[in-house]
Amino acid sequence: MALPISIEKLLSGGVVESSRIEYKEGWNPDAIYRSICAFANDFDNIGGGYIVVGVEEKNGRPVRPVKGIDIDKIEPIEKDMIGFNNLIKPFYYPKTSIEEIDGKKVFVIWAHGGLNRPYEVPECVTAKEKKHKLFIRYNSSSIEAKGDLKTELFDLTARIPFDDMPNQDAKLSDISRSRVFDYLNKIGSKLTEEEGTKDFRELLEQMNLVAGPPEALYPRNCALMMFNDHPEKFFPYMQANITVFPKGKLNDPDNFIEIPAIYGPVDAIIDKVLGYFKTNIIKEAVSKVPGKKEAKRFFNYPYEALEEIICNAFYHRDYREHEPVDIVIEPDFISVSNVGGPDRAVKMEDFESGTPKPRRYRNRRLGDFLKELDLTEGKSTGITTVRAKLKSNGSPAAIYEFDEERTWFCATIKIHPEFLIAFNDSQNDSQNDSQNDIINDALSKLSARRQKVLSLIDNDRQISIAVIGKKLRISPATVNRDIKSINEVIKVYWLGPSKSGRWEIHELK
Repeated sequence: MALPISIEKLLSGGVVESSRIEYKEGWNPDAIYRSICAFANDFDNIGGGYIVVGVEEKNGRPVRPVKGIDIDKIEPIEKDMIGFNNLIKPFYYPKTSIEEIDGKKVFVIWAHGGLNRPYEVPECVTAKEKKHKLFIRYNSSSIEAKGDLKTELFDLTARIPFDDMPNQDAKLSDISRSRVFDYLNKIGSKLTEEEGTKDFRELLEQMNLVAGPPEALYPRNCALMMFNDHPEKFFPYMQANITVFPKGKLNDPDNFIEIPAIYGPVDAIIDKVLGYFKTNIIKEAVSKVPGKKEAKRFFNYPYEALEEIICNAFYHRDYREHEPVDIVIEPDFISVSNVGGPDRAVKMEDFESGTPKPRRYRNRRLGDFLKELDLTEGKSTGITTVRAKLKSNGSPAAIYEFDEERTWFCATIKIHPEFLIAFNDSQNDSQNDSQNDIINDALSKLSARRQKVLSLIDNDRQISIAVIGKKLRISPATVNRDIKSINEVIKVYWLGPSKSGRWEIHELK
């Protein structure tokens, strides 16, 4: 069976954190099953991990080109695994796949986070005397859980991440086949090659999107969050609310614009929200730097920082709480709020330094989907990315807020401090350039004397008809006749009192 992720993406480490991947040059069942058990226990709620057999490792990275594994050895390995899987308590079986990379075959074991932890396995599955032990992942190693770590692992027994739980209010038919295959196409999974040939139920089992006994399989919550057209039926208020305060909430709380609520699967909501920002909010400004030939270019808000903040709001929110992700847009800042605060291991100073590292993730499977779609960062680097993108744009640092009970979280980014000035200057320059084009076009259609009349008016918008006449040595009546003729190609008129008014020039409509 193929993997629900491309083997190239897996080995690149760009989507799945390196701590979740082990490389084995050859088949070593004792070490491999300790790691399978550790990944199944998923001590940090990061979604289990992958063991790639046939790949040499150096400093935590795969050696390319890979050595591969003899294809004739794979079938005996698969048979051995049937017996070894039965040694895991409670029963657990990882998923396997034969993949090709660098022209060689590799054997991949996907050990997803289990629903019935804690799991234990013999320290040496090949030994005659088998002594079961609990194993967990610590950084990039599989170690025995002892002392406080063992106690903590048992405490996790009843705390399966909500997104990984089966939903008994849903049916397998609630999972959209087209959305599943669209996702697999986007991430480059070989499972797309089996469309039309594989039973859809079998595909869902291979992707670990369902749970339960064969006679009573239910979709996991993550499957409904990602692959149902209307997940809000199962998770009320799974939506994004955008409110715009054109004059600022404090200045005029009654003057606001509510954008229609945005619904859909998680990735679709994120795409629609980001599309709204691209179209309506994000703007570039150009500021001239004295003494320099090149102008300074920057954005009111850097897109990459907003993207990360919005994705994190949906990744880390608590879907058990029936509240939307709230986005407020004011003249000088944007704030994004979601229910569910950060892990208690993360302190405010970690956000301020840009290095928060949660002890456990709230939505382990949902995070995997978003990472594979390149919508959010792996390795706890999202806040670091926001920090870097704001800094490179010249924007102030983001402001993070959450309550002591960790029930809500809010991220705020401020507008670039020079944007409003530079943008207005840029707009004025653009308008001036546009009017210059209009006037130049009109000049090309006028006689020589009338060109001079229009040029005098354009250069001095308060010049009088008498002064124009003196400069061109013509009578005021002649100037008036010339202006009347000029109005046939461009609109020129005096606005305001005779002494304090000014000439206006506009394109004919």
